[in-house]
Amino acid sequence: MTDDYLTRIGNLIRDARKHRGLTQAELAQLLKTSQSAVNRIEQGQQNLSLEMLARVGAALDSEFVALGTSGPSHLRVVGETLLSGAIDVKSSKNAGVALLCAALLNEGRTTLRKVARIEEVNRLLEVLESIGFKTTWIGDEGDLELVPPATLDLSGIDEEAARRTRSIIMFLGPLMHREQSFDLPYAGGCDLGTRTVEPHMTALRPFGLEVKATEGSYHAIVDPSVAPTRPIVLTERGDTVTENALLAAARHEGTTIIRNASPNYMVQDLCFFLEKLGVEIEGIGTTTLRVTGRSRIDVDVEYAPSEDPIEAMSLITAAIVTESNITVRRVPIEFMEIELALLEEMGFAYDRSDEYLAENGETRLVDITTYPSVLHAPIDKIHPMPFPGLNIDNLPFFAVIAATASGTTLLHDWVYENRAIYLTELNKLGANVKLLDPHRVLIEGPTRWRATELVCPPALRPAVVILIAMLAAKGTSVLRSVYVINRGYEDLATRLNALGADIETFRDI
Repeated sequence: MTDDYLTRIGNLIRDARKHRGLTQAELAQLLKTSQSAVNRIEQGQQNLSLEMLARVGAALDSEFVALGTSGPSHLRVVGETLLSGAIDVKSSKNAGVALLCAALLNEGRTTLRKVARIEEVNRLLEVLESIGFKTTWIGDEGDLELVPPATLDLSGIDEEAARRTRSIIMFLGPLMHREQSFDLPYAGGCDLGTRTVEPHMTALRPFGLEVKATEGSYHAIVDPSVAPTRPIVLTERGDTVTENALLAAARHEGTTIIRNASPNYMVQDLCFFLEKLGVEIEGIGTTTLRVTGRSRIDVDVEYAPSEDPIEAMSLITAAIVTESNITVRRVPIEFMEIELALLEEMGFAYDRSDEYLAENGETRLVDITTYPSVLHAPIDKIHPMPFPGLNIDNLPFFAVIAATASGTTLLHDWVYENRAIYLTELNKLGANVKLLDPHRVLIEGPTRWRATELVCPPALRPAVVILIAMLAAKGTSVLRSVYVINRGYEDLATRLNALGADIETFRDI
């Protein structure tokens, strides 16, 4: 082996160990070796036998020999799948990343329950660890413990990890209370066209934050003498913009009024969490929030984010497109009612359980049982609206649903200038999707799906839409470079396989 291979294997072992929530000492105990030996392995300074690789792989439940290639992962999908059984909706990805950012407010220990183990979360954990946080996965349920350092080391921030997530922009709100000047790498994530940071600046300037774009970074300067003197009116009712304003208001000792706030699911989860930190918030679930913050927050807190309505929509869509009878459990109904009403209008047949509460004690859940349905196109166009309208992230799923329905459906994705374009990739699977302009597509159904090989589009929801179409397509399809799916879904292929799908993850040799 060359030193390069040893370093790459060491990095894989280190990442897998952290993903399992183990210290070097704990892994050493499992391997019956010393902590110094594990440290040498992770540093690429230890020759490794195949026997030792196998032992490490068994201890960390990871096949290092198979995963040692540097190329991307792909999915091989055998189609014409009929799904059956029941599946639980995982906790909200968008709430999870907001709560990770909110942990920056707290000088005490933050424990989050059942956090989705997705790439977006992994990137934020890498950033938090690089500035001094101790992060530990606890047990098998996805519980996550975050312990902050006495002083943040922003000079050591992991720039590569930060650039791979747009969520990094939500560090602005909490960090402005910890540092008077700091740099953040430019945000990355999905390629959904130009997303200006100006709405965030409109929300944060009243707290004394100014941001200048430098070479590759946002340079932030805070004037602690500045405080809001009147209600903050958000120029965009965006989720992350509202969250940034909330994070800034949480450590502002006075009362902040935020108007045109998003009342969406991840914002509500963040509000419930901030209340546990001692922040007073009135108007949760409305577009006007009244926030009374605390200049210092130092509490040991536990919180369980609610389930993800976008994942719920993904699973229901998979059942519709494959004409399957499954039960999707723990659906946050408050954030799915418009989608289900529209599906009913299109002919979707389903049963719904009585409501019960999520573990956060606030969000209402139901179980949805789907039945094979003959769908027809809706009379009006389908378009998203801020909550309580049809969720912007759920709109792409109606593209593949409309392709199974009889008639012509117009989808209007007015928020993103690129995302509708990716939906035309469904044509390669047999659909009839016509791009009218960067925001609108016309879909003619029904579709006889056929297998093909595609490269995953760089936007999360269109990528999952293509995977769902592949489940219904006759033959074997290949979806290449699926990192974007892993950013937003935990073990999606494995969980679909538990319902009867035939999806294989592989890498090029």
